[in-house]
Amino acid sequence: HSPLLWIGGYSRAILKHNGDRLDAQYQGYLREIFEGVERMERLIEALLNFSRPTGETLHREPVELGEIVNTIVAELERTDPARQVTFRITGGVIVNGDRQLLRVALLNLLGNAWNYTSKQQEAIIEFGVMDCGGTPTCFIRDNGPGFDMKFAESLFIPFQRLPGIDVEGHGIGLATVERIVRHHGGRIWATSEPGKGATFMFTLE
Repeated sequence: HSPLLWIGGYSRAILKHNGDRLDAQYQGYLREIFEGVERMERLIEALLNFSRPTGETLHREPVELGEIVNTIVAELERTDPARQVTFRITGGVIVNGDRQLLRVALLNLLGNAWNYTSKQQEAIIEFGVMDCGGTPTCFIRDNGPGFDMKFAESLFIPFQRLPGIDVEGHGIGLATVERIVRHHGGRIWATSEPGKGATFMFTLE
């Protein structure tokens, strides 16, 4: 068994069976212990997922990205039904790629947009396609806080976080997206301005 499971399990057991003997301060310490264990488990899972090869051979098939986006949006809305977010989703975006890997990429991009717009009074998240120099390019745009473009090159490096933005995460998501897009023969980049949201664009072979 994982030592983390022991720590978390014993902490919960003490709080459950002997919590009434502890004052609020020590109950709070125990809660912080098993909450920290949960965060560490999520980080380890993220590390393992990132370290696994995405596969030399992609299981390519026609994939309708708008359909996947709609499914992910429904999942995000269930996590916080009280949030008011306007989604603008373009349907009929069909690409040739690995459905499961593309879902992981879209989940990370949409999850970021969902998190970064959490403090917006009127959050807007868009998915669509634009023409970039004659190449069909998918994009996910949000009206979150945005970022300074001087940090753009570090976005896709593992464990790099944008300074001054308090959003929970491990700095693995965008690195995973970049890896998946690269395996599909494409590339990903972002444009943004502080206070004006961000747009992530990617191409696929």
